[in-house]
Amino acid sequence: MISGDTILLALMIVTGINVARYFTALRALIYIMREAHPLLYQQVDGRGFFTTHGNMSKQVRLYHYLKSKEYLHHHDEVFTGKCDRVRELFILSSSLVVFTSVVAFML
Repeated sequence: MISGDTILLALMIVTGINVARYFTALRALIYIMREAHPLLYQQVDGRGFFTTHGNMSKQVRLYHYLKSKEYLHHHDEVFTGKCDRVRELFILSSSLVVFTSVVAFML
């Protein structure tokens, strides 16, 4: 029989891998955004996005941009594909974090 600790460890590993995939896709999106959508790049503080002094309100701007799917009106297919991937990975990663937390408190 599989113990609860093993299930929790497996969930934590899967969650960690997906969060890492999300951050790499987000970094790639910001890199592509510099050329494809320079105005948005400036609005979300692309250069300082991953720094410790990054502006949180500007980072939330990117969240709302992806949440409302404003990228669908953009002409660059690579950019819209990356935006879609980052959005899907964000939903997956946040769901896994919540699910893993619930399982951790149940065990």
